[in-house]
Amino acid sequence: MTNPLLSDWTTPFEMPPFDQISDEDFAPALEIALADHAAEIAAIADNAEAPTFANTILAYEASGENLSKVLSPFYALAGADSTPAREALQRDFSPKLSAHFSDIHANKALFGRIADLWERRDSLGLDADQARILFLAHRGFVRSGAALEGDQATRMKAIMGRLAQLGTQFTQNLLADERTWFMELSEDQLGGLPTFLINAARAAGQQRDKGPVITLSRSLIVPFLQFSTDRALREKAYAAWTARGEMGGETDNRAAVTEILSLRDERAKLLGYETFAAYKLETEMAGTPDKVRELLMQVWTPARAAALEDQAAMQVMLADDGYNGAFKPWDWRYYAEKRRKALHDIDETALKPYLQLDRMIEAAFDCAHRLFGLEFKPVEVANYHPDCRTWEVTRNGKHIALFIGDYFARGSKRSGAWCSAMRSQSRLPKVQAPIVINVCNFSKPAKGEPALLSYDDARTLFHEFGHALHQMLSDVTFERVSGTSVSRDFVELPSQLYEHWLEVPEVLQSFATHAETGEAMPEEMLQKVLGAATFDMGFQTVEYIASALVDLEFHDGAAPTDPMARQAEILNGLGMPDAINMRHATPHFAHVFSGDGYSSGYYSYMWSEVMDADAFAAFEEKGDAFDPETARALEENVLSKGGSVEADVLYKRFRGRMPGVEALLKGRGLAAR
Repeated sequence: MTNPLLSDWTTPFEMPPFDQISDEDFAPALEIALADHAAEIAAIADNAEAPTFANTILAYEASGENLSKVLSPFYALAGADSTPAREALQRDFSPKLSAHFSDIHANKALFGRIADLWERRDSLGLDADQARILFLAHRGFVRSGAALEGDQATRMKAIMGRLAQLGTQFTQNLLADERTWFMELSEDQLGGLPTFLINAARAAGQQRDKGPVITLSRSLIVPFLQFSTDRALREKAYAAWTARGEMGGETDNRAAVTEILSLRDERAKLLGYETFAAYKLETEMAGTPDKVRELLMQVWTPARAAALEDQAAMQVMLADDGYNGAFKPWDWRYYAEKRRKALHDIDETALKPYLQLDRMIEAAFDCAHRLFGLEFKPVEVANYHPDCRTWEVTRNGKHIALFIGDYFARGSKRSGAWCSAMRSQSRLPKVQAPIVINVCNFSKPAKGEPALLSYDDARTLFHEFGHALHQMLSDVTFERVSGTSVSRDFVELPSQLYEHWLEVPEVLQSFATHAETGEAMPEEMLQKVLGAATFDMGFQTVEYIASALVDLEFHDGAAPTDPMARQAEILNGLGMPDAINMRHATPHFAHVFSGDGYSSGYYSYMWSEVMDADAFAAFEEKGDAFDPETARALEENVLSKGGSVEADVLYKRFRGRMPGVEALLKGRGLAAR
C-alpha cells in the first residue's frame, strides 16, 4: 500500500491527510524521504556541468519535498498532541535528522559549487531575490561547518547529533512534568476562586477521573495564584510550577542543560567564534552581545525600581492580612490582583465573561480585514485533533492561506503558545499558499459552556495571530525567506505589534460582549481595562529581563559547569528582587534549551518591542488605528517581505528610521522613573 505521507495529497487545500495517517506510517516514510533527499543532493553535488544558479541553488532549494511532507505533519502532532509512541519516534528521528543535515553541510562537492557561485556572484546577472538566496545558502553552509576539515568536521557532526538528542530530551522531560503533576482541591479549598476557575478545574479533573484539580497549565495555575485565599496552597502550586524540569529522577533537565551549554560553546569555538553568543548574534539585528546587554539594562533599572515600589505596597497588604514574614513569590499575583481591583476597580471575575474566545477570534479576524482586506471562512478538513478549527483565508475572492486554530490545553500538548506553518508561501521552486497554525493553551470549558479568556489570554491570541499574518501575507519568491523566516529579533515585531489592536477601544466595544447577556462591555469597565494596561509592568518586565540576561550570560563566556549556580550568581549581580523569580527558570527554559531557536536570543521579544511600539505610533500619528495607507506600507515593507531583505532595511523603509527605547518605556509605563 502507498504510504499516505508520500502519496499525492488530493485533500482540500492539500492538507496532510490526517484521517489516513497513522503513527506507524512515519518511520518508514522518513527512511524513504531521507534516501530521496540524499539522492537529490548527490545529483546536485555530482553534476558534471559547471555550477549555475539553476542547477545548484535552485535545485538545492527544490530538494527535500518528501522530507517536508513527512516532518510537517509529524511535528504538528509531536508538539500539540503528543503520545508515548510519538515521543519515541521523536527520540529516534532527532539524531537521524541531525546526521542527515550534517552530511549535507559536510558535502565538499556541494559546498564547492555554492562557494564557486559565491565567488562569481557579481558576474552571474542575478536579480535581488536570487542574490539573497545565494548569500543565505553560502552563509548557512559556512555557519554549519562546511569549511571544517578532518577531525573538526567529524566532531561538529557529533556535536550537532548530540544537541538534537538533548533538545528532544529536554522537551519531553518538561512535558512529562507538566502532564503528571496536579493538585486535587477539596470543596473547602475552593475559597476565593471565581466560578470560571472552579469550572475549569472541574473540567481538568474530569479528564483525570478526579474532582477539581489545578494542573501546571498556565491558564489554570496563574488564575489560581491570583485568587486562592489559601496561602499554603498557593505556595505548593507555585513550588511545583517553578520546579518543572528539576523535580529529580528521569525527567530532571539540569544535567542536560550543562551538557547543552558545553556543546554549544565547543561548537562556536570550532567555527572560530569566541563565544556561542557571538556566533548566534552575528546574523541578528542586535549583532553583538554588548548591544543586547545595553538594551536590557536600559529597561532593567526603571523596571526594577517600579517592581520594588509595588512590592513595598503589597508588603503592607500582607501584614494587614496577619502575615508578619517576608513577601514571597507566591504572594505576588494574589496581592497584585487585589491591588489592581483596589486601584483600578477591575474585577477579573466580572471582566472575563466579556472576553469570550469565539468573540476574540472574530476580533482578530475583523482587524485583519480592516487592515489588510482578509476574509475568513470556516471550512471542514481532516485535522490532527478534534479541537482544531480551520478557516480559508481569501482576499478579493483569491485564496491566500489556510488558517488552523488549536486553542485548548490538554495533557498531550506542550505548554505555551506558538505559531507554525505546515507549509510556507513561495513562488519557486513551486507556487504554494501557506497552511498556518496557531496553538494556545486556554482552559477548555465544560460542554455547552463558552470558553472565557483572561485579558492576558486575549493578548496571547492576538500575539500568535500576528505571527500568522506574517506567514499568510508573505509574498516572496523562495520558501527559504518566506513568512517568519527572518532574524530572531525581528520575528516578534508583527506579533507584538498586533497586540496593540486589542487595546483599540472600538475593537473591545464591538467584540467584548457578555457571554450570557450579549451586552457590550460597559464604557466604565472598558476605560478601566485600558487604564490598567501598564499595571504590574515592573513585575512583568523584571521576570522577563532576568530570563533574557541569564540566557545571554550563559552563552557569552565559558560554559558554566554548574548552570544553576551561575543562574543564581547572575541574578544576585542584578539585584533581583526576592519576591520575583525568572519567567523561565533554566530547567524549564524551553525557548533556549528545547533547540537553538531562542538560545542567546530570548532578548528578541524586547528588541522587537522597541520597534512595535514605534510601529504602532505610525498609526497613532495618523489618528486612525486602521489607517489604510499605513497598513499598506506595513504589509508592503514588513509583512509581505519575510527574510528577502535585511530586517533593518525593511523597518527603515516602513518607518524611515530605526527607533530608540523611549517608546518602549512609555508603552510599559516605565518612563521618567
